[in-house]
Amino acid sequence: MISEPTPVIYLNNAATTWPKPPGVLEEVAACLRVPVHEAGRTTGRGSTDYPSAARDALAAFFHAGPPEHFIFTQNATDSLNLLIHGFVKKTGKPFHTITTELEHNSVLRPLTTLEQDGVITLSVVPFTDNTVSLAAIKNAICPETRLVVMNHGSNVLGSVQDIKPIAEYLNANDIFFIVDGAQTAGHIPVDLADIPLDAFVFTGHKALFGIPGIGGFFIREPNAVAITRQGGTGSDSQTLIQPKNMPERFECGTHNYPGIASIYAGIGFINTVGIQEIERTGTDLTGRFTRELKRTKGITLYNEKPDLPVVAFDIAGIDNQEVGFILARAYNIIMRTGLHCAPLVHKRIDGGKGCVRASFSYFTTREEIGTAAAAIREVAESADR
Repeated sequence: MISEPTPVIYLNNAATTWPKPPGVLEEVAACLRVPVHEAGRTTGRGSTDYPSAARDALAAFFHAGPPEHFIFTQNATDSLNLLIHGFVKKTGKPFHTITTELEHNSVLRPLTTLEQDGVITLSVVPFTDNTVSLAAIKNAICPETRLVVMNHGSNVLGSVQDIKPIAEYLNANDIFFIVDGAQTAGHIPVDLADIPLDAFVFTGHKALFGIPGIGGFFIREPNAVAITRQGGTGSDSQTLIQPKNMPERFECGTHNYPGIASIYAGIGFINTVGIQEIERTGTDLTGRFTRELKRTKGITLYNEKPDLPVVAFDIAGIDNQEVGFILARAYNIIMRTGLHCAPLVHKRIDGGKGCVRASFSYFTTREEIGTAAAAIREVAESADR
């Protein structure tokens, strides 16, 4: 008799959420079943104009506008590159930039490349108690500082940065502020009407429940960032220069319509459930998981009280990649191991060795949390220490 396979327990949602809400998959399929309907690119009418509908949904969800200031890109990394390089090009002369030890390589690599090219000077401020303070940012500012780039939520420590006072200070001192919201958008409320930042980056495939290959950003003052891409927009086609109006200023070529449809439907799902309920669920699951791990000898938790459903840990005596291999092969539990594209965080917390990361979504169950914690306990108890 053939036994039933063990169901997959997927705990790698900080990378890409799974499963997707049924409504997201249905909207993507519906988008693919009909011709494209977008002003300027077709004479057809009658179906959903997904770019316009999704911009309206994003503007309402993040309390920011106008909707045309929401730009679609491939993902958060693409958005950060476009914003960082575009701001540098617009400024036109070397200046000082600040970022933090908590950053993902999607921030660190563009800035380090620009530093090596002599285009900017760069300060990387440390974190304390898993967060970066306004005082640390202030301490790094000099007369030549023009740009600060930092994340809203850490993809390793699960800590959320208090960006409002930082944004208020930078705004008062005319310093451009880009916030990477890849880990917070969809997990916690984000009210951009209350935070005077200059650009907010999001991605579709994480907590917005979209599919891979779509992301974007909100920009408050488009003229602060130079145009770095040129191409067809479906408008002003008589001119050989990229249009300066929004959103065409930053968007060219054929859109990822299925991806945009997935963001539109993903936000619809979040609104139906309620962002506060999603946040409450994440807090509950994270608390249950960390409490179980704290009871087990030999487990190091790098943040015992994360703000996001992201838990980083190691088991003494076993390499983190081996832990991930055992959990996947013996228990069918999927997590993530290694440096999580955030090398400076790991240099601080584990000497650069990396760790195991469990991350949850609204669809993760308490039963899955309990099963995963029990499996980790078994692995820890079997470790050769």
